[in-house]
Amino acid sequence: MDGSLREPSNIRVASIVKRRGHRESFDERKLYASIYGATEAAFCDEASCELLAGKITEEIKDWIKGKKSVDSAEIRERVIAELEKKNPEIAFFYDRHLPNLRKL
Repeated sequence: MDGSLREPSNIRVASIVKRRGHRESFDERKLYASIYGATEAAFCDEASCELLAGKITEEIKDWIKGKKSVDSAEIRERVIAELEKKNPEIAFFYDRHLPNLRKL
């Protein structure tokens, strides 16, 4: 496997609880895109972006399997922890992504 995103799977998660309290279905494409964007912001090449985004997306999918609901903040924290292990600079870019610019 090259790490790129596969076809969306049917993960049995009832919902993702978003920051403002609303719920939506898990969309692995959104997760992949946000990780890819952070990797790209760290000036990684396309193959590295795809590999890391694909690997962490799969790890998160495995973690949420079978859960009825997951808070989006939990997913975010989990992604940051995984990125920290692999590349702290990318973790920084992910953590400072657009919704969190008010923290800067």
